[in-house]
Amino acid sequence: MSSVSGSLSSALSGLTAASRRAEIVASNIANAATPGYGRRVLEVSARSVGSSGQGVAIAGVTRIVDMRLIGERRLSDADAAGTAVLADFYKSIEVPIGSPDQPQSLNGRINTFDTALLAATSHPESEARLDQVAVAAQALANQINAISDKIQDQRAAADAEIANQVQQLNDTLGRVADLNAQIRTNMGSAADPSALIDQRQQMIDSIASIVPIREFDRGDGQVALMTTGGLMLVEGEATRIEFSPVGVVAPGMTLQGGALSPLLIDGRPIDASGPNSPLGGGSLAALFRVRDVVAVDAQTRVDAVARDLVERFQDPALDATRAPGAAGLFTDNGAAFDPLNEVGLAQRIRLNPVVDPAAGGQLWHLRDGLGAATPGDAGNAALLNAWEHALTSDRSPVSGNFMQGARSFSELSADFSSQIATARLGSESDATYAQNRADTMKAMELEGGVDTDQEMQDLLQIEQAYAANARILAAVDDMIKKLLEL
Repeated sequence: MSSVSGSLSSALSGLTAASRRAEIVASNIANAATPGYGRRVLEVSARSVGSSGQGVAIAGVTRIVDMRLIGERRLSDADAAGTAVLADFYKSIEVPIGSPDQPQSLNGRINTFDTALLAATSHPESEARLDQVAVAAQALANQINAISDKIQDQRAAADAEIANQVQQLNDTLGRVADLNAQIRTNMGSAADPSALIDQRQQMIDSIASIVPIREFDRGDGQVALMTTGGLMLVEGEATRIEFSPVGVVAPGMTLQGGALSPLLIDGRPIDASGPNSPLGGGSLAALFRVRDVVAVDAQTRVDAVARDLVERFQDPALDATRAPGAAGLFTDNGAAFDPLNEVGLAQRIRLNPVVDPAAGGQLWHLRDGLGAATPGDAGNAALLNAWEHALTSDRSPVSGNFMQGARSFSELSADFSSQIATARLGSESDATYAQNRADTMKAMELEGGVDTDQEMQDLLQIEQAYAANARILAAVDDMIKKLLEL
């Protein structure tokens, strides 16, 4: 009778194991494409009672993942996110600069202004042609304003997005720390923690695009998170990250000047965008780089372009009627330009209201002089010729870190446009490469994950094992009935 009961026990354990394996295989197939899901395998061993076999024992569930591949995929995600931020910035500010062949581009506005000046020199008495000069000059100033506005808009957008990502980091890091505690509890009570580990992997994956991280196994199901630059994010408890957005960003507002917030880790400021930053890469470091480095550099260059334009038309030798120290044809928000106040000039450059009818000015000042008290000889094109010569003559830029050498204003503008286009092409190339690498790593991770064909084959074996154990139960049942009939 003991052999019969042993057979019954073995068959029941086989049915239990087959049922549990079927459940796990079904879960694997259902979650084959679920991000963060780790393939499960039921670990079993032969069960023995005394010296005899007694069926199968379930040892537990093992979660199968390639942590090295996951780690590399996370780093590629960070690189892709960071390069995309820089590429988006350059694409955005290239929009108001425009393509040189477009009339609404910066170079197109310069050509229109030059053409209007040449047309006015042939008919200086024509108010319509003087009006075309004023309109073209105003459009050129507006175009430079728009470029500067876009740069500052992007800085403000980066500042706001930094705040969003810092909040996301704090929430997610706290969730990872909580999941660590729950996983430890489950493991202590012999419960399967696989679902919680899946959730934790999803949380860590969402962090990986913001900052590049490494995951370290601390035993008992616990993990620690550290950036590739050596900043600990989770070690038992989550690190607290702080940041204060400012809302509106102006050209003169910088991190060094104290007008913009740094990133604080446990109350201490850290370098968030430099080459030695503990953040290393990812979208958060790239946003700081946009706000504090590349956008500031772009603003410096467009301010230098605006300065070159203002100073060309503010030359004391150009217009004898203009009083010493008075503003030229282009002004710093209506006033004469002060070389010590260049930062943000591109946002403030304006057409002199003396020649702007919309501001109460008179068009004849373009022909007769900004400081003239009354209209002069309507046929005198000397000043208009001087305006056109000032625009097209070669002049060395005094700021903006441009290459040495004298050039016309159109050529200086083209240099600026070319620098931005080159930076955009380079950043797009980096972003494309990084995204392709991230996609490849993700595909490799999926290939090493759940193989649905293999899972279906396993399911057939499980079905056969289940049927075999069921037949054993049926046979044992018949044996017991016959024994009872004796």
